[in-house]
Amino acid sequence: MTDPIRIGHIALSFHEASAREVARVLESHGHEVTFASAPHEEAFAMLGRGEVDILASAWLPSSHEAYLAPMLDDVDKLAVIYEPYCIWGVPDYVPQSAVASVTDLLREPALSKLELIIQGINPGAGISRFSAEMIKQYGLDAAGYVFRTGSEADCFDRYEAAVAQGRWVVVPLWHPQFLHHRYRIRALKEPKGLLGTRDDATLVVRKEARLRIGAAALKDLSQLYIGNPRLSELEDDLRRRA
Repeated sequence: MTDPIRIGHIALSFHEASAREVARVLESHGHEVTFASAPHEEAFAMLGRGEVDILASAWLPSSHEAYLAPMLDDVDKLAVIYEPYCIWGVPDYVPQSAVASVTDLLREPALSKLELIIQGINPGAGISRFSAEMIKQYGLDAAGYVFRTGSEADCFDRYEAAVAQGRWVVVPLWHPQFLHHRYRIRALKEPKGLLGTRDDATLVVRKEARLRIGAAALKDLSQLYIGNPRLSELEDDLRRRA
């Protein structure tokens, strides 16, 4: 019996959802699989050290290119499985006439009605790096806004609690993500372009693992496409079953 194929992913639930879709393809070819997860930088370090065979996935080029660059000679890019991008969003009950752009956060009625804490996830995430820079570049810190890193639960639970109470809140988020499956979240215009570009969520495999995975499984993985709406749905289902 061959060793299991080791699938690595960043320790966020939508990355887990995509990793499970990769596992489904591998299992259809008779492979056993194992999963390993870690925060952003460490997930890539695991791939670089050969502790996982596949990473689902690397967001290229904006969010994760710097993490993947040191190991490019050791890996192949198999497929783009969805197209993620980052946003700052508000619940759709916040009037667009009042808050349409990040620049609107600096004037009324946003200054009086929006919560000043913008709660993010872990500091290694692209959205966290981008958001911290936005606070400075837009002068939001001078107006009292604070970007705070934390866990998934810190970010998502705060948003859901705010929506339940009808409060005005900004959430630093991305597509795909389960909150988009549950709620209508309107992206704010971001004229400085600090939130990066639309990335390619790229399935990455270590070259030394290709023989064990096999040509047929690699071909099916190269054709795997999930897409943003479907992955948001899969993550929502995963979290409801947890």
